[in-house]
Amino acid sequence: MPTPRAPATRPYARLAAAFALVWCVFLAARLVAHPAPFSYLDARVTPDGLTGRLVMHDLDVAYELNIDPPSRLADAAFVERQSAAVAALLQSRLRFFADGQALDWTFTALRPVAGQDAVEMLWRAPARGTTGKLTIAAHLFPYDPNHQTFINVYEGDVLVRQEILNAGRTSVDFFTGTRQGFLAVFTTFTASGIHHIAIGPDHILFIIGLLLLGGSIPRLLAIVTAFTIGHSVTLALATLQIVDPPARIIEPAIALSIVYVGADNLLTGTKGRDVRAWVALVFGLVHGFGFASVLRETGLPDHALGLSLFSFNLGVEIGQAMIVVVVATALALVRQRDAVLAGRIATVGSVGVMIAGAYWFFERVF
Repeated sequence: MPTPRAPATRPYARLAAAFALVWCVFLAARLVAHPAPFSYLDARVTPDGLTGRLVMHDLDVAYELNIDPPSRLADAAFVERQSAAVAALLQSRLRFFADGQALDWTFTALRPVAGQDAVEMLWRAPARGTTGKLTIAAHLFPYDPNHQTFINVYEGDVLVRQEILNAGRTSVDFFTGTRQGFLAVFTTFTASGIHHIAIGPDHILFIIGLLLLGGSIPRLLAIVTAFTIGHSVTLALATLQIVDPPARIIEPAIALSIVYVGADNLLTGTKGRDVRAWVALVFGLVHGFGFASVLRETGLPDHALGLSLFSFNLGVEIGQAMIVVVVATALALVRQRDAVLAGRIATVGSVGVMIAGAYWFFERVF
C-alpha cells in the first residue's frame, strides 16, 4: 500500500505525516517480535454508496482465526478460502452509517499484500441516495488495546479527511461536500451546541448567576447578547487555532468566572451599578475557549468550517435562551409576589454559585 498522500489543506498536514510514519513502521513490522498495531481503511464516497479497502496485519488476522503459522496468509489460495471467516469476523467490528442509517457492506475480494505481511480486503457498501453524513465505526481487533485504525476518506479522487480510531475512540463522523452534507452539518452542529449547554453545569450556573438579580427585558437581553459576543469571538479564534490556550488554564478560569459572578451579585445587590453585561462579555471570552475544545472533538468539516461554527453557536444560543426563559420568568414571578423572598433567593443563590465555582476551581487545579 503506498504512503497516503496529504491533502493541501493545513489541518491535515501533520496528520498526513503521522500516517506516513506509521506506515513505515507497518512495513518494518516483520523485523520485530510484535507487529505494528495498525490497520488502514480507505473509504471512497460515491453516488451509489461507499467502496474501499482495508489492510490488516496478518498476525492480527491469524490470531483471531487461530491460523498457525500466520505466514500461511501469504498464500493467495489459502487467503481466498478464509474470505467468509474474515468477513464474518469483521461484520460487527466494522460498520458504516449514511445519515444515521446502517449500511450493509460486503467484501469483493480478499488477498495477501505481497511482501508486507498484510491482508487486503476490498469492500463495498451500497447506499440509497446521496450521503450527507457518513459515520465510520471501527474496533477491529479488541484483543490488542493498542491497536489503531488509520482512516482515509475520499470524495471522488480527492482525499478529504484523515482520522485515527482506537480503543477509546471507535467511531467518527464525516460530512460530504454535497447539499445533503451541508444540511447534515447544520443539524448536527446545532444539536451539538444545544447538547453542550444542556450537559454543562458550569455554563448553566454562570448564566443563572447573571440572572439572579433580575432586571428589565432589555437589560437581560443585553447580558445574554454580551455573553454571546464574547464566546463567539474566542470560539472562532480557538477553532481556527489562531489563539488556543490550554485546557488546564481555561477550565479553572471558567470556574473562577462563576465565583466572580456570585460575588459580584452579593456586592452589587439591587442598588449598585449593574455591570453584568460587561462581566458577561469578558467571561464569555473565557467560556468560548471551553466551547471550542468540545467543538473540535466533533470533527470539523474543513469545507464547511464557517457553517459548523455558526450552527454550533446557534445551538448554544438556543440552549441559553431556554435557560433564560425558564429562570428569568420564574424569578420575575417571585419578585412580583414577594420582593423580600426574591432578594433572599438572589442572596442564597449567589452564595451557592460561589461555592460551586470554588469547588470546580479546586477540583480542576488540584
